[in-house]
Amino acid sequence: MSPESRDDNPLLPEHFRRVDESDDAHFYVQPRLVNHIDDAAIAALGDFYRETFPEGGHLLDLMSSWVSHLPTDVSLGGVTGLGLNRVELENNPVLTRRTIHDLNQDPTLPYDTDEFDGAVVSVSVQYLTRPIEVFAEVGRVLKPGAPFAITFSNRMFPTKAVRIWQLFGDEQRANLVALYFELSKAFARARAFDLSPNPGRSDPVYAVVAEALDPAASDETAIT
Repeated sequence: MSPESRDDNPLLPEHFRRVDESDDAHFYVQPRLVNHIDDAAIAALGDFYRETFPEGGHLLDLMSSWVSHLPTDVSLGGVTGLGLNRVELENNPVLTRRTIHDLNQDPTLPYDTDEFDGAVVSVSVQYLTRPIEVFAEVGRVLKPGAPFAITFSNRMFPTKAVRIWQLFGDEQRANLVALYFELSKAFARARAFDLSPNPGRSDPVYAVVAEALDPAASDETAIT
């Protein structure tokens, strides 16, 4: 049984419908080598990631692009980027491995169990149509105790963002991401942060983070 079909899941298929239901690979075929949040918000993400991810760890950057927003002054063991546009991934200097993969078509990650020391989705979670399955897969490929950080702003491609995301405000969106963590059954209690550097003067930015459970060692449940 997939996570989306569990009886305790209040989310409905219509919540994940989009204005543009065409193939995402077609929508993203043209590279977009632009920043989707402003410099102050980018700096806030870098500071948060510096505190969140272990030095020397191998990270998974899901829904990656030409920039990962990871701090350049932290030595990492490697960064695997998974995204839809090859040109964008090839222009990302942080990535040490690149994977072209559509998570909305297939949420199964092409990686080994317990492979990564951390994972991140930067300003893209609003495009996931099967988020609980994806979160469960991230929990599988993370080592127990490894953090998974979701960061988001109020910017989006409105035709590709799922309906429930567009209906919610920022606080509700943080709660929604926390619900994804809970329903995946793969993470400990999630925590939300307002990282907005200059409220009202720069792009708002928020984070929700939780650590992967060890399925063999704990029956711990997730989330607030």
